Amino acid sequence: MTQRYSAKPPSIPFIQYTIKTMIPAVQEVALAQQLNHGTSFPLIYRAEAELQDIDAVAAWVQANQQPLLEQLAERGAILFRGLPARSDLDFDRVVQSLGLANFSYAESLSNAVRKNRTERVFTANEAPPEVEIYLHHEMAQTPVYPSKLMFYCELAPSSGGATPLCRSDAVLSVLEERAPEFVRRCEQEGVRYTNVMPASADLASGQGRSWQSTLSVATKAEAETRLSALGYGFEWMADDSLQATTPVLPAIRSLDDGRRVFFNQLIAAFRGWQDARNQASKSVSFGDGQAIEERDMRIVCDAGEELTFDVPWQTGDIALVDNFLVMHGRRPFQGKRRVLASLFA
Repeated sequence: MTQRYSAKPPSIPFIQYTIKTMIPAVQEVALAQQLNHGTSFPLIYRAEAELQDIDAVAAWVQANQQPLLEQLAERGAILFRGLPARSDLDFDRVVQSLGLANFSYAESLSNAVRKNRTERVFTANEAPPEVEIYLHHEMAQTPVYPSKLMFYCELAPSSGGATPLCRSDAVLSVLEERAPEFVRRCEQEGVRYTNVMPASADLASGQGRSWQSTLSVATKAEAETRLSALGYGFEWMADDSLQATTPVLPAIRSLDDGRRVFFNQLIAAFRGWQDARNQASKSVSFGDGQAIEERDMRIVCDAGEELTFDVPWQTGDIALVDNFLVMHGRRPFQGKRRVLASLFA
């Protein structure tokens, strides 16, 4: 079981790899909790002296875009430590220097409440610190999702608050051994998600974005038109909240390199979609509408925890995540925590 920090995370010294990095101005290093999937997960870089200001960092990211993206596709996540990123504007410079198209939060179907800092940078999730955000692929519960994510730790919490990262190809490999019939049904039938969106933002929930904001509409008629075009089923509740059920979505997908991944939001929905409007156990089903057995979901959740690396944030850290290969989440925390995010199409 992955360690959950109930007190301040221990200070873990870097362990130098003997492998020589092929990208200048950073040194590949390791943390003791890293996982091994043939290569270390996640890949961790510490900045060298050349990267002493944000202009140098932006130029370095732009110059090394191709090898960074190649390593991301192989490893699934890269953590950069020691970069001189000190504000949301610094982070925005790094985001833009990567040269990838923006995936707008405002125009997405994400149910999380977030606040934009810049056009491309926003808070990761406004849910209260005691609320855990469980493992998920970003927006995999919708027909439209980003390919990559970038996180920036503007302020590390005094306790907890790690971002768990988990390789979905490794999870699928475990599930094929422990729950082969469940995997078969996921692959053949797909899954559907049901969520009740509030009439106004619910900041106490990790799924508290209003239906107006989620769907980028102002009226019920516009909401119905948008959902119908997307193939959703829907029902208005007495309090003007909106229950929506997705069309059948894939639970397993194949990447361009042939790897198969457990690409969905089943863990997050089963464990975390619980609030004043939603009952987590009723939030997911197979594509034919049949319930997913709790025993199968327990196997899935256990596999995810076993294969998770908790990013022990330090202020200034930046993490780049392949959304097609890696799930992420948020551990509960104490004190102030400010982790910002950006999405790439």
